[in-house]
Parts: sequence; structure tokens; C-alpha cells
Amino acid sequence: MIRNVYGMTPAAHAGRACPLSAAARRLRDMNVLFIASVAVVAADPPQTRNLFIDALGLPLEGEGDGYYSSGSIPGSRHFGVWPLSEAAQACFGTPEWPAGRVVPQASIEFEVEDAEAVAAAGGELQRAGYELLHPARTEPWGQTVTRLLTEDGLIVGISYAPSFHDG
Repeated sequence: MIRNVYGMTPAAHAGRACPLSAAARRLRDMNVLFIASVAVVAADPPQTRNLFIDALGLPLEGEGDGYYSSGSIPGSRHFGVWPLSEAAQACFGTPEWPAGRVVPQASIEFEVEDAEAVAAAGGELQRAGYELLHPARTEPWGQTVTRLLTEDGLIVGISYAPSFHDG
């Protein structure tokens, strides 16, 4: 269940006057274009890849114990098996997931119209009381992304990947 930093779920304050109501309304300005990416966060990537590649027959590509993914699964722009160590590196700059933080099970990223919109969306989320794992930043492969972590282990990203907008 998603909660803001005040411990409130959207249903808990729906229809009530509360300090977050105005901030929550501002989130409507965020223009999510589509789901950009879904990834399983795997503590044991080889075992998890066995399910998705061997059992389900998905066309995932990658090497060794790293990230396996595909942009060729109908209905999905990107699906991946994201090693927990890589998720920790992306979110915290270390290969170990921090003690005291819920361990993520999955990641979902929502695409916005441009890199500037990522930072604006991060600001909207913060004003609504959500704690970002990191501010908007551009990754080496060109994607601009900001992320938060729900209390039940979902990494939620707001992103802009130029390759999803070319041609």
C-alpha cells in the first residue's frame, strides 16, 4: 500500500480536509504518457531468469548475473529482471541494499514528456509528502529518472527515456 511520509494512504484522507489535499491535487499536473518499464527486482537473478526465459519463454537478453531485459514483449516497452545489487547501486550508490529499508520486489517506471518534467514530477511528489530515493538525474544510457520506494517494496520511477520518443 502506498503511503506518504505522514503514513496516510490516499483512501485515509479521501474526501477530508487535510494538509496534503492541496498538494495531492497538484499531482494531477503530472502528465504520465505510458508505463515505460516494469522489472522484477531479484535477489537471485539466475533463478529468476530461469522462470522468465526458460519457463515462460520471454525473449530476455543480457549476460551473466547482470540485468536481463527485453523491449520485444507485446504490450510492454521494457521488461527486465533487475538484480537487487544493481537496484541498490541505482538508488543508493552502493551494491548492498540498506538495512532498515524494505527490500524491493519490483520496479515500475512511468514515462513523462521530457527530462525537465522528471524533475517537476519529483517536486510534485515531494510536496505531496513522498520521500524520493534520489532526485532527478540522467543515467549513462540517457534516461532521466527519479525514484521512490513504497512501504511494501515497489520502486516507483518517473522517467524520460529519449529512445522511447525517437521516430
